[in-house]
Amino acid sequence: MQNRVTEILGIEKPIIQGPLNWLTDGKYVAAVSKAGGLGVFGFNAGQKEAVYTVEETVANMRREIKIAKAITDKPMGMNIAPGHPSTDMFTQPMLDLMVEEGIGTAVMVGDFSAYWTERFHEKGIKVVFRAQTPTVENTEEAIQGGADIIVATGFDEGGTVPEKVIGTFSIVPMIVDAAKGRVPVMAAGGIADERTAEAAFVLGAEGLFVGTALMMAEESVLAQNIKEMALKANASDLLMYRTVPAFYRSLPGELPNHLVELSKAGKSEEEIYQAQHAYEGMRDGMLFGDLSKGFASFGLGISMIHQIEPVADIIDRLMSGIKRFL
Repeated sequence: MQNRVTEILGIEKPIIQGPLNWLTDGKYVAAVSKAGGLGVFGFNAGQKEAVYTVEETVANMRREIKIAKAITDKPMGMNIAPGHPSTDMFTQPMLDLMVEEGIGTAVMVGDFSAYWTERFHEKGIKVVFRAQTPTVENTEEAIQGGADIIVATGFDEGGTVPEKVIGTFSIVPMIVDAAKGRVPVMAAGGIADERTAEAAFVLGAEGLFVGTALMMAEESVLAQNIKEMALKANASDLLMYRTVPAFYRSLPGELPNHLVELSKAGKSEEEIYQAQHAYEGMRDGMLFGDLSKGFASFGLGISMIHQIEPVADIIDRLMSGIKRFL
C-alpha cells in the first residue's frame, strides 16, 4: 500500500493526524503511528496549562515523545510554526529536540519558511507544509523552497479555518493542479469516512490530513462530555463566528453562543478573539469540557461520526475508501 506520501514519510498508510494544539499527548500520537499513520505532536501536547519559556516547552515535549516511543517505534511528527530566524526563539530548540529524539517529520503550519525547511532537511527531517489559507502562490513558494508534501486545507475543516471560503472539494484540485505533480498533495477538511476519503483521492490527493475524525477516538484526550455532544450533532448544528484570523466553528454552549452574538453585533475580530480567551478557550472547552469558559471546534465531517472507537478502526475505515488508489 505504498505511494509517494508513505514513501516520503516512512509510514504504512497515507494518513496524518492533525496536531490539534492542546488535544494530543504521547499515548494518542503513538496510537495513530502504531496504526500505520503519522501521529503528530501539537504545540501544547500533554499540557493543561500554557508555558512560555523555551526550556519548559522542550521539557514538556520531550516527556510526551518518550511516552510515545515507549509504546511504538513507528515514525512520528511534530507541529512547527516557524518565524523569522532573527526573532524565532522556539524553532531551533524544537529542531534540536526532534534530532535528539528521532522525530522525522515537521508539519509546518502558517507561512512557509525556506530557511527553516533547509535547516530541517540538513538533519534529514521531512517538511509537510500546511498553509493556513492555501493558494496557488504559497503552494509554488513551498515547492520552490523544498517542501516535501503540501496539504490543501478546505473551509470544511475544524480549528482555525482558512480565510478564503473555499471548500475541500474545490481547494484540493486547485492545489493539485498548482503542484503539477512535483510533490504530493494531501487533503484536509471534512474527511471522516470512506466516502470522503475516496473523494479526496479522486480529486488528486495522495494522502489524508485528518483532525475531527481522529479527535473522536477512544485514545483522544478530548473531554468525554464533548465527545458525547459531538456524537449527537451534525454540521448544521455547528456555530460560526468571526475571530482572529478569520472564523471559528464550535458546538453550541454558553460562551460559543455569546461569541456568535458578538460577531453578529459587529464586534472586531480582535475583541471576539479576546472574548474566546484566545487559544486557551480551546483548552477550556475541549480538554476540560467547559463550554461556559471555552469553545469546542469541529470540522464538517462531524456529520459522519456515529461512535467513539479506537484510532486503528477509524484509520481502517478511511483506508477502505482509498485502497484502490494504492
